[in-house]
Amino acid sequence: MRVVSLVPSLTEAVAVTAPGVLVGATDWCTHPAELGPGVVRVRGTKNPDLPAILALRPDLVVANEEENRAPDLAALRQAGLNVLVTEVRTLEQAFAELARVLRACGTDGRPPWLAAARTAWSDLPAVPPRLAVVPVWRKPWMVLGRDTFAGDLLRRLGVRNVYAGHAERYPRVDAAQLAACGAELAVLPDEPYRFTADDGPEAFPGVPAALVDGRMLTWYGPSLAQAPTLLGGALRAAHR
Repeated sequence: MRVVSLVPSLTEAVAVTAPGVLVGATDWCTHPAELGPGVVRVRGTKNPDLPAILALRPDLVVANEEENRAPDLAALRQAGLNVLVTEVRTLEQAFAELARVLRACGTDGRPPWLAAARTAWSDLPAVPPRLAVVPVWRKPWMVLGRDTFAGDLLRRLGVRNVYAGHAERYPRVDAAQLAACGAELAVLPDEPYRFTADDGPEAFPGVPAALVDGRMLTWYGPSLAQAPTLLGGALRAAHR
């Protein structure tokens, strides 16, 4: 198999499960830390180098309907490539899509890390719900809205998203609206926008801020096995 991955999460999943099949990955594919000299970088998720991908002669290109642009995927298909497009909006959907991708890459779709992730998320401690706002960008402010993978993970950890019922998945919200949204907690990931202790919490005076690992919150792959422990710890720390 020769596989090109256009999604960082899927790159990690494939590299860990089926070493040697990856021949191409995006510049944003940072895990595992060393993909090997044979893996060609094909630019970003939103601006892939289509000629470079074609030159790699992959048997399969793995992509995601949110991460990648439909015109790029259509162009790859028109050129004769097999493109597998995932949709991941919930944890259960992530498990199913990961298994599908891994089977398409020539494995049985049941690696140990995926079983460990299912176990880690199946027996979570009960926690009191906390009303929270979850920004993902600044200038302009954007927050998690409805129907998102990250929102589903947080829901399972006791977070009630203020904007879960919004018509948009990633609505823009001005600073005045954020200040008046009634959140008891601000959850601030370090990607896609890199919120830090000095950049983000000051926008929510009087509201505890949980600084969380963006990979744990938004990546669907081997990190899912550690995500409930690390995210849960960050949320609990913000409650103190």
